[in-house]
Amino acid sequence: MNIAVIGCGYVGLVTAAGLADFGHTVTGVDNDSAKINLLKQGLIPFYEKNLTPLVTRGIQNNRLSFTTKIDANIENAGAIFIAVGTPSLNDGAADISQVLKVARRLAPYLKKYTIIINKSTVPVGTAKQVANIIKANLAVDIAFDVVSNPEFLREGKSVADFFQPDRVVVGTNSPQAKRIIKKVYARLITEGIPFVWTNPESAELIKYAANAFLAAKITFINEIANLCEATSADIDTVSRGMGLDARIGKQFLAAGPGYGGSCFPKDTKALAHIARAYGEPVSIVEAVVKANERQKARMVRKIQNTTGNLKGKTLALLGLAFKSGIDDIRESPAITLINQLLAAGAKIKAHDPRAMKNAEKIWGKTIIYCRDPYEAAAGAEALVIVTDWNEYRNLDFKALKKIMKTPVVIDLRNIFTPQEVRRQGFHYESVGRGLKVLPGVPVKS
Repeated sequence: MNIAVIGCGYVGLVTAAGLADFGHTVTGVDNDSAKINLLKQGLIPFYEKNLTPLVTRGIQNNRLSFTTKIDANIENAGAIFIAVGTPSLNDGAADISQVLKVARRLAPYLKKYTIIINKSTVPVGTAKQVANIIKANLAVDIAFDVVSNPEFLREGKSVADFFQPDRVVVGTNSPQAKRIIKKVYARLITEGIPFVWTNPESAELIKYAANAFLAAKITFINEIANLCEATSADIDTVSRGMGLDARIGKQFLAAGPGYGGSCFPKDTKALAHIARAYGEPVSIVEAVVKANERQKARMVRKIQNTTGNLKGKTLALLGLAFKSGIDDIRESPAITLINQLLAAGAKIKAHDPRAMKNAEKIWGKTIIYCRDPYEAAAGAEALVIVTDWNEYRNLDFKALKKIMKTPVVIDLRNIFTPQEVRRQGFHYESVGRGLKVLPGVPVKS
């Protein structure tokens, strides 16, 4: 069938390319002309594993095209996905102005029954708002339905998540819309992927609840890690002991500098705002938001406590993206770290396999961007691991010791065991490893 996807960011582009691979004819729409020009050439404006060949295949098979205009291109579409950004406002609410603007602009081009699918993460009740706006701006009196179909794509693994999702959530009260959604996702239904069919309000809330729960799990283990440091316990062992409980599971139990990215920070704030608006505050989520900020600040103090007065000192930071495998630095813990370390007078040398171009947009020439970890470490008084890239797991500590001013490693992702680093003559700090280890006794099991 003919499908339009409005918004060609992480979610929209993966959705468009994935649907084209399902055999649909898909038009991707975005108002960023530079982005569209790149996409027409099969070039991706951000890094996402396996996305480039997927887009290229869609273009070559004449099933995927791109345009900057919401116009007659979408008249033949039986389904229109809205996949634009919903960033945080100052009060934490989700800014759905782009979603509503798209609804207003597409309405006059609807000439036959069409379903409009909210793929963007939006507050409860947005489907109704979109429907009201479309109805008020129709050029002809035709039937349509607005469906909530939230995305659950992890950056760095979004292509795999699109083709092999844990579940697909669809919110609609319309039997006709349900039939069309089944055509859109026929391949996933055939493969036995679980579908959650519900009303739009429940679908909208599922997305926020899922992200808030995962953010809470990360924050919980970080606070337990802080307690481990105070009690001489070991967070690796505690996490393993918890994760082996099938009711808890081992995912999202890795201690670190706090969560970041395009979803968890804004979605936790938005859920808290929604709950307050309905008079049912989610105190746990509000606490998670505050605790995550405290964790980032704690990492700065950990660096300061390890290195002493930061003024004039050179620090090597490895990792700028909020997680490995991507070039996205939105809400990355590295932002808090770098800003506060610079404010304390430190000089920053940084490396990231993918994210340095995006970092330069924030800091310009204020920090030094290095070709590899060793260039960053040269002359540094501490090496700080901020993102757990695989490239950093096999660092040559003998080489590092020769080029660093002082042999100090501050591992905020616990990618090394304390003994292996200390054995090389380094002072080593990590997160949640308070256990006092005897010589020859391994820390990790």
